[in-house]
Amino acid sequence: MNQPITQRILLSLFIMPFAASAADQGFIEGSTVTLQARNYYFSRDYSDIVGANQQSKAEEWAQGFILTFKSGYTTGPLGFGIDALGTLGLKLDSSPDRVNTGLLPVRDDGRAADDYSRLGLTFKTKFSNTELKVGELQPNLPVLAFSDIRLLPPSYQGVSFSSSDIGGLNLQAGHLTSTSLRNEAGDEKMIAMLGFVPQRQAESDEFNYLGGDFSFNSNRSSVSLWHGQLKDIYAQDFLGLKHSQPVGDWVLGANLGYYNAKEDGSELLGNIDNKAVFSLLSAKRGGHTFYIGYQAMFGESAFPRVFANISPLGNEVPTYEFASTDERSWQARYDYDFAAMGIPGLTTTVRYIAGSNVETSSGFEGKDRERDLDIGYAFQRGWLSGLGVRVRNVMARSNYRSDVDENRLILSYTWKLL
Repeated sequence: MNQPITQRILLSLFIMPFAASAADQGFIEGSTVTLQARNYYFSRDYSDIVGANQQSKAEEWAQGFILTFKSGYTTGPLGFGIDALGTLGLKLDSSPDRVNTGLLPVRDDGRAADDYSRLGLTFKTKFSNTELKVGELQPNLPVLAFSDIRLLPPSYQGVSFSSSDIGGLNLQAGHLTSTSLRNEAGDEKMIAMLGFVPQRQAESDEFNYLGGDFSFNSNRSSVSLWHGQLKDIYAQDFLGLKHSQPVGDWVLGANLGYYNAKEDGSELLGNIDNKAVFSLLSAKRGGHTFYIGYQAMFGESAFPRVFANISPLGNEVPTYEFASTDERSWQARYDYDFAAMGIPGLTTTVRYIAGSNVETSSGFEGKDRERDLDIGYAFQRGWLSGLGVRVRNVMARSNYRSDVDENRLILSYTWKLL
């Protein structure tokens, strides 16, 4: 359904009646329109293939466009509005032996599609600081993290509710019926991942969530309590604590979390038993930030999540998850913001994670490790202002899954049209 011109016409027809009736009521005055162009090169070399997939390399280059329209609200006690999200992905380079990077859809003949596009609409209403949305949604929750880590962002279809009328407390609930994956244009049922393995044999058309975050201590501390359910597959609870504490020239931080998951309803994947604990401690001074993290899996299952998302686990990164059955992992990380040296916009991250104690199907102890290097620069002034460049290099090694050498180059430019 690649009809970007038709979709733009439909979007105009939807917006015009609202604009005409609410131009003097805040609908237009509160509106924003942004267009992001994202150029993405992605390469993974599998130097030691393990498993059924014997493809030795995934490498593609693509161009994406993300158009976001957010209206204001009509005036009065109950305000109404509409949002729209339009996305377009274009193939620049690919071949059948290098597909499945997550940038482009793969057709039945094994080749990547030349292009794919989508238009999603969201109808919204607001009373005070309470908001109800119906349509295209992009929730970002501990039980369903927003994973914008490829060419185009994923989305879900359903209903969401949020309220921040009580000081410091943000409550959310939602019912999602389908998903549009990061490299697909249509709606699909949702499947689960256990650790790093997609469970394609079972799918669900219902994900429900309920939870909230409470901030206190001058917003330096917060606690979170969430519940998520991928109906008939798994149910998961989350308890989290974050704290930031100035100590002289330093700012000390802590991010602690606990997940508990089990099978749900018809148990389409059988028994699921996972408990996950993580801690990520930080110390920041000037442009320097140091991190140390520990993460542990308990129970008979790997960590569950909705495919193809990452999670807020402290030691999870987009290449390896360190969330296999019984896995224990440590992380050391260092960030530097070159604004402290008079170069605003330039940032770097280097990170090393090592995992062990994995329960493998072959009976031996699984181990893995990963080293990440990220460099990013956002141009601050002149005609290049708004352009961002990010380079990522990864070395990941394991004795029970495929080794990975990964490189990403991402160029993004954002225009504020309204």
